[in-house]
Amino acid sequence: MTWLNAFKDKNIVVLGAGMTGLSCLRFLHAQGLSFAVNDSRTMPFESANEQAQYEQDYPNAQFVFGQWQQSLITNADIIVTSPGIDLISESIAALISKNCQVIGDVELFCLVNNSRINPMSILAVTGSNGKSTVVSLLAYLAKVIGKNAALAGNIGEPILDLLQPEHASDTQRANQPDTVIVELSSFQLETLTSMQAIAATVLNLSDDHLDRHKTLANYQAIKQGIYPQAKIAVVSREDQATNTLVTEQETISFGLNKPEQGDFGLSVIDNKQVLMFGEQALISIDELPLAGMHNALNYMAALALGNSAGWSLSAMIENLAGFTGLAHRCQRVMSEDDIQWINDSKATNVGATLAAITGLATSLTSKNKLILIAGGDGKGADFSPLRVIFNREVSQLITLGKDGAEVANLVSDAIQVNTLSEAVAQAKKIAKAGDMVLLSPACASIDMFKNYQVRGEQFITAVFAVNVKEDSCR
Repeated sequence: MTWLNAFKDKNIVVLGAGMTGLSCLRFLHAQGLSFAVNDSRTMPFESANEQAQYEQDYPNAQFVFGQWQQSLITNADIIVTSPGIDLISESIAALISKNCQVIGDVELFCLVNNSRINPMSILAVTGSNGKSTVVSLLAYLAKVIGKNAALAGNIGEPILDLLQPEHASDTQRANQPDTVIVELSSFQLETLTSMQAIAATVLNLSDDHLDRHKTLANYQAIKQGIYPQAKIAVVSREDQATNTLVTEQETISFGLNKPEQGDFGLSVIDNKQVLMFGEQALISIDELPLAGMHNALNYMAALALGNSAGWSLSAMIENLAGFTGLAHRCQRVMSEDDIQWINDSKATNVGATLAAITGLATSLTSKNKLILIAGGDGKGADFSPLRVIFNREVSQLITLGKDGAEVANLVSDAIQVNTLSEAVAQAKKIAKAGDMVLLSPACASIDMFKNYQVRGEQFITAVFAVNVKEDSCR
């Protein structure tokens, strides 16, 4: 194996001992390689006993915790870094030799996969918003139409755990997927150059992670780096920034207008919006469980990727309605007050909130109000693109969190609160039957919550609480 020969007798350092770092540890150990694991945290494991167990189970690994170890990093020939580690901001880049190879776990997977006689096929998805929905839909479709596929990368299981050893048994090999559906963040793309995907897409682009990437142009360049590593580029006609820069690359596009032959889009047939593949009508969007035009684009992106892999288009269409989406992504919160409570806590950036409002406002009549709860840690994003749609579609804005005041400045009459429970209580006072209350923060959650999942769960709890309180007062 050429990749293994390149790793033998090298000083290998794994940066980070989180989920990704530990998957790298397991993989490198299985190859009989010696390496060091370095983490700036004093105790990255849950307990001293867990750390002691790892040290016992992986004798080829040297564990160094509590700081970035300069001598280890400076002398490293190969660094396998976790995507959450910003080499620049944590001052690690200055320690790395110019001759050192810096890769991530996905790049390591690709190096190994490319060297195999029967490599796994790859479908790759990135973008600012909708990644998890699209890859989860692809994984669902693969399962129901009988494809042996696995979900990995920024979602699903660690990608290196999919690799069976060269000496694997027939049973082990049978459990290895034929196709890997990979969700890729910009952090993972920074260290990825060797992927040979069947098809890849940048779903959309908006301000995100600028605290790390500094400029939108740099963020865009990182995202578009996915296309040279794929045979087919799946691009959005709604966002020119998603286009491939690779000349003469085969492309499939998707968008909300009528498509050309070989592309996906929408047409109006019998007064209904219908998903189209060229001139072929596929399915009315009214028959699909994920509402909003942003989700229509997600459906099209998934179909384009599956079609690129040779999956039956008719079989995919037959099973689209069975996928009900992911928690915290425009998820309905059931209540008995006839108010539409929507949990879109996963909207951690401006583009996601724009997409949610655009997609959901069309479902409201002129008599119904849209009440929006937003705010959190904006991570340096520019909120100004929200100004027009807030003033056009949002009847009442309620803000909270670190950058809540900045979001509130987009309109003249925002209500600012300190907690999510207060925000829900304020919304309850304003909303009438038929109105919609949308939690779509346009911000990360880390200023007030462990993650966006916890934020969404607290929103659901608060909605239940105000409804229970109302019932008890009757």
